[in-house]
Amino acid sequence: MAINYTVQASVVDIRSDTPRATDAFLVDTSVWSWVAYPRATTGAGQPSSSKSNAYANYIKRALIAKAKLYRCGLSLPELAHLVEKTERRIWEAANPSLRPPGCFDEMGWMNTKEFRHNLPEERRNVARQTQAAWHVVKGMAQCLDVCVDEPVTEAALVRFQTQPLDGYDLLMVENMAKAGVVQVLTDDGDFCTVPGIHVFTANQSVISAAFTQKKPTNR
Repeated sequence: MAINYTVQASVVDIRSDTPRATDAFLVDTSVWSWVAYPRATTGAGQPSSSKSNAYANYIKRALIAKAKLYRCGLSLPELAHLVEKTERRIWEAANPSLRPPGCFDEMGWMNTKEFRHNLPEERRNVARQTQAAWHVVKGMAQCLDVCVDEPVTEAALVRFQTQPLDGYDLLMVENMAKAGVVQVLTDDGDFCTVPGIHVFTANQSVISAAFTQKKPTNR
């Protein structure tokens, strides 16, 4: 089923945009995973290499242009989750003989807890992959300080009523506002529902929704 986005943000198609030295982007977790974690597009259910390359190329051009890139500490737990999920799928694909009889679940036949606790070498691999990816992220981007105090959480709850974001993204948007950052580089369509920000994306569903709703997709 198609997602019915109500576009409130300004949307920029990164496939036709040129980064500027005056730009300052908060880079979302999924983009960091494609740029910093080489196995991110490996395994079933992962994004196409053309999509991940669009973001990797845009970040390269942003760095060349001397634009500012920001990372958020909230991206670390999300990145660790993505790495673990991907490594589990890779391990399952490499060990088909261990699949339980009659199990054809496309989402994986070993649950996360089993993978985390029953395969210590795989757990060490997940830790290594996550550390290496975060090291790359830190080398590219400045840290956007994160505050998760009472005022921020209350503001996030208010925002939750009108903007369909998940919990991590609610806190990211609140901290963007506190830091005065209004540009986000993301493939997550939820961000397009946030008024007052500029969403830089290659997400075709978001770009099409913006076009249909007569929102600009360039600058």
